[in-house]
Amino acid sequence: MASREKVHWFSRVESMHPYQTLMYLGMFGSGLIFLFLLVAFLGSQATFSLTGLSSIPKSFVVSSFALLLSGYTSTKIVPQFNASDVKKLKSAVTETLLLGLLFTGLQFIGWREMNAMGVTFVGLPAGSFLYVLSGIHLIHLVGAMIYALILLKQLRACENDAIKNLFMFSNPYDRMKFMLFSTYWKFMDIVWIVLFFALIIVI
Repeated sequence: MASREKVHWFSRVESMHPYQTLMYLGMFGSGLIFLFLLVAFLGSQATFSLTGLSSIPKSFVVSSFALLLSGYTSTKIVPQFNASDVKKLKSAVTETLLLGLLFTGLQFIGWREMNAMGVTFVGLPAGSFLYVLSGIHLIHLVGAMIYALILLKQLRACENDAIKNLFMFSNPYDRMKFMLFSTYWKFMDIVWIVLFFALIIVI
C-alpha cells in the first residue's frame, strides 16, 4: 500500500509543469532560508535583546492586516479564471497588487519606526536579523508584484479582444500562471504571519 502511494506521489510530481516544479522548489528553498534566519534571530534574541523596542511598530501591525486582506483577494483569482470573468479576474489581481504596494510602503515606515526606537541595522544582532528577515520577505513579495503587473498587462490585452480572451481562458498554461501567482502570494502571507508572531513573542 505504501509503495503504491509512493508511486502515485512520484507520478504527480512527474506530471507537473516545469514552472510548477521550479516554483514549489523555490518556495521550499525560501522556506528553509526563512526558517534558518528565524532560528538565528530567536537565538540572538536570547543573548541580545531588542533594546529600545518596547512595542511592535504600528506600521507592522497595519501592514499585517493589509497582507492578510491581500491573501483573501488572492483566493478569488483562480475561481474568477475558472468562471472566465476577465473583469473580476483583473479586479482580483489589481486588489492583490495594491494591497501588496500598501504593505511595502508600511514596511518602510515600520523600519523608520524601529530606527527611531534605537533598533538599527548596524546595531545588535537581534535587530540586524529583524531587518534582514523583513527585508528578504519584502524582496520576495516585490517579485510577486512584478509578476502581477505582467498578468495585468495580459488581462488588459484580452479585455477588449474576444479571440485573445477565448484563447486565454481555454489555455491550461494561462490558468497555471494565475494559479501559481495565487499560491505564491499565500505562501508569502504565511511567511510574514510567522515572522510577525515571532516578533510578538520576543517583545
